[in-house]
Order: sequence, then structure tokens, then C-alpha cells
Amino acid sequence: MDSDEALLEAWRAGDRPAGETLLRRHFDALLRFFRGKVVDRARVEDLVQRTMLATFRGRGGFRSDASFRTWLYTIARNELYHELRRTQRNPELVDFAEVSIAVLSGVGPSTAVDKLQAARLLLEALRRIPLELQIAIELTYWEGLSATDVACVLDIPPGTVKSRLRRAREALEAAMLALGSAPGDVHETVENLEGWAARVRDVVRPE
Repeated sequence: MDSDEALLEAWRAGDRPAGETLLRRHFDALLRFFRGKVVDRARVEDLVQRTMLATFRGRGGFRSDASFRTWLYTIARNELYHELRRTQRNPELVDFAEVSIAVLSGVGPSTAVDKLQAARLLLEALRRIPLELQIAIELTYWEGLSATDVACVLDIPPGTVKSRLRRAREALEAAMLALGSAPGDVHETVENLEGWAARVRDVVRPE
């Protein structure tokens, strides 16, 4: 099986099937990444296409000390940030380390996803914590990236990933409680995020 790097090089050299193979290989992961933050399916698919096009054009510069997958998520994050800033009245004031998708999208408490489904409740809670914390949780527990890779995607020092994840879990717990989940259920969910990964991935899987 050709490596991602080999497929990218072939694609850039004019091999269109190589590009299609690369897209198929990473399409589901990119779809999950964007669908947890953007509701409209057309916008999600546009963001996936823009991310892949940015890899073709080499925006951001692929670094040999990072995996292709890590670089791809870095580009996806940049495309997401650009899209979100585009919709804000004062984009220069947006701080993704402090503001959530719920705030950026104008989602109110009444729009919570079906609370009878714990995975959907968790997903809704994720949308209500600061975006960078949401991304840190998803890449760590859903996609299995290492702390070094998460640091690369978020452009933060590797030593701060552990504290960032601790903040993320605390914020997630508070968001779940605010959505009406029982304290015992919240604690079990937050303490077992790895175990919840498959269920949440099912919620945001491609249709």
C-alpha cells in the first residue's frame, strides 16, 4: 500500500487517481472532525474539499518530523478557523481558546440533541466548550493522536497538552451538567472518554 506521502507526491505530479485514493483514505476522519463543529452538511463537505486542496497546494508546509495525518488535521483546523472567522462580525477578536462552537454558531440551550442518547449529549456538550479544548479531546480520544501530534495541530508546546486536556475534561463535565445529565453519568462519561470514542464516532459517521 502506498504511503500518504507517496500518494501526495504522485497527486502533485499529475496522478489524479492518487489524489482520489488519498481523499478516500482520510475522508471519514475529516468528516468527523468537521461534523462535530459545523451543522450544515454542504459546508462540511466543502471544508473537507478545501482541506484536501490545501494539502495539494502545500499550504502550511509538510514537516518531515510530523506525520501526514497530523499535518492534515493542522490544515483542517486552519480551514475551520478561517470559515468560522468569516461568519463573525469582529473576526479579529475571536479567540478559539476561549469561545465554543455553540457561541460562534448562535446555538442556544434549547437546541440540545436528543438527551436520551448519551453519545449525542456528549457531542452536544463538546460543542459548548472552547473550540481548542474540543479539538484536543477529539484528536486525543476519538482519533488516537499522541500528545506531540495534538500539540502540533494546535500549535502549542507539547508540555501543555496534558493541562489542556485536564481543562477540557473539566469544561466538558460542566457542559454536560448544564445540559441536564445526571452527575453520576457525567463523571462516568468524562472518566471513560476513550470508551465513549466509538459511540461518538457512530453519531458523526458519514451518512
